[in-house]
Amino acid sequence: MFRTFIFSAILTVLPVTAFADDKREGYYYPEITSEETFERRVAKAPNAKKEVRTAFTTELTKGQLKSPTKPRIAIFAKGGESEHLIIMALDDDIFSTLFRARAVMAQLTSHARTTPFFKKNGIQFAATWFDLAKILGFEDIVLSDGKTWSHKVYLK
Repeated sequence: MFRTFIFSAILTVLPVTAFADDKREGYYYPEITSEETFERRVAKAPNAKKEVRTAFTTELTKGQLKSPTKPRIAIFAKGGESEHLIIMALDDDIFSTLFRARAVMAQLTSHARTTPFFKKNGIQFAATWFDLAKILGFEDIVLSDGKTWSHKVYLK
């Protein structure tokens, strides 16, 4: 009897837990179709707080909106602690393949390497966009074309 109760309780909780983990999928981006794990290459950094991650994505968005051209990607954070970074294509060409999405990440890396933060910490030649995201405390990044695919990068 007790085993049946425990088993029923576990079955009742599992779908809720799975849904809680996937609540952004299907709302902000299509189903995750591929994933990878990124192991950070640079030294451990102090823990960044939610406010830092929110300010980071806000500043990126403000910079894009000030540009004379329309933004081609949207970058935003979700989760209770803004720990999930989402980068969504806003036109059909930019993320038409995962390879193009990775090329955009390489461009973001090039830009990040010119920032005072990267230079001050001597990581401008080694760190990547994924390193920066991990330093800021993001747990993962989802890249998506916004139509048919999403790719999740777990940051370790």
